[in-house]
Amino acid sequence: MLKKLGDFFNFKEPPVAEPIQDSDKVASMYKHWRIRIFYSCFIGYTIFYLCKKNIAVALPGIMQEFGYSATELGLLGSSLYLTYGIGKFVNGVLADGSDVRKFFPSALLMTALANILFALAPSGVGLLGLSSQMTAVVLLWVLAFLWGVSGWFQSAGFPAVAKSLTYWYSNSERGTKWSLWSCSHQTGTFLSFILAGHIAAHFGWRAAFFVPGMLALITALWLFERLRDRPQSLGLPDVEEFRNEPVKKQDEGKKSEEDEMSYVQIFKKHVLCNKTLWLLAIAYVFVYIIRFGAEDWMIMYLKNAKNIELADATNMIASLPLVGICGTVCAGIISDKLFKGKRAPVNLIYLVGVILAIIALKFNTINSLNYVIIGLLGAFTYGPQMMIGGLCAVESSSKKVASAASGFTGTFGYVGAFLSATGTGFLVDKLGKDGVGNWDGAIYFWLVSGIICLVICTILAIDEYRKDAAKKA
Repeated sequence: MLKKLGDFFNFKEPPVAEPIQDSDKVASMYKHWRIRIFYSCFIGYTIFYLCKKNIAVALPGIMQEFGYSATELGLLGSSLYLTYGIGKFVNGVLADGSDVRKFFPSALLMTALANILFALAPSGVGLLGLSSQMTAVVLLWVLAFLWGVSGWFQSAGFPAVAKSLTYWYSNSERGTKWSLWSCSHQTGTFLSFILAGHIAAHFGWRAAFFVPGMLALITALWLFERLRDRPQSLGLPDVEEFRNEPVKKQDEGKKSEEDEMSYVQIFKKHVLCNKTLWLLAIAYVFVYIIRFGAEDWMIMYLKNAKNIELADATNMIASLPLVGICGTVCAGIISDKLFKGKRAPVNLIYLVGVILAIIALKFNTINSLNYVIIGLLGAFTYGPQMMIGGLCAVESSSKKVASAASGFTGTFGYVGAFLSATGTGFLVDKLGKDGVGNWDGAIYFWLVSGIICLVICTILAIDEYRKDAAKKA
């Protein structure tokens, strides 16, 4: 029994199996496992989001029960982003050498437990004989700690998926497949808003953490049965070899060079000393300021700035991830088919759309139009979110450090998420008067972030154009 437990908790990447010589069997197995790996990663990451975005609908209830200010709620929410950001890089490095089959489900299992414990936090009445004010402060730190723990384990989800998609899908199809998988972000966000919103409305904010936590626990056990690591661990050839996609000459040299390099050397060359990856990471900061500003604060913005009822505001924000799915899928397909694998033009088009949508949100006075504007904001935001920190990061690096590269940009993204949570709450309180928040500062914060991101992506697009021109010369 102890040996079996030891084997389970050994996350080391499984060895390469004996290659299968039967081409028909290889084709059959690839078809089976590619579908299975894809839907497992999609469902698993969707459930991660049920345990992540539920806090958005719980914030009004937490504020009402404990009397927290917008700044204090921002600090609570940012605890996840802080640990998530650090964890995404650390777990990205770990995921490169770990067994996805164990790594991914274990992360979801621990996330589930953290959400359940969050739901079981005491009510705060007479805690340890403290005054109500001190009790609220103590509970704020307890909740922030639990939410931070949840963030750390959630950060292990994306690097594991990045590794799977990179190894199971080739360059010519990766943009489309990655964009389809990335819809799990929006699917999870949409379901979280709907599920957690209605649960919180009927059973209180605690139930919005307990129910998703139980779902995540069950899903984690299911994922362990479904997932496998690289194709080579099953005796299958490399995906490019299977799909008869010849590696480019410049990549052949890089591949043979990397065969002689250690992981640390590859990591240093393709992550730490990669100028393109650094620019992508900085741009990702501003993408996440906008993304999480909208996801975490939009309900309160609609409720407090536009005087919209909570139920209507919840329905409106549901259009953010729902329409965002269309934007994400289109971004991948357009970059693969129209721009022949070039990602930069798509990022520029989408970021212009983000800026226009934020301006429209600020000046719109027709409530029904909020559905359309928020939906467009989601469509234009989720495209760069999928591209910049995920697909572009992996493709500007090496397959052998795919998880680390995505984790690196992801860490910067969650610096942006942290700034979004704390900065938005701070500006709302700072610009307000007599205890009434002013949301203009939040809107301008998101708008300036979109403009800065557009500038950085323009620099990347020019650099990509110059490199292509140099190759053709």
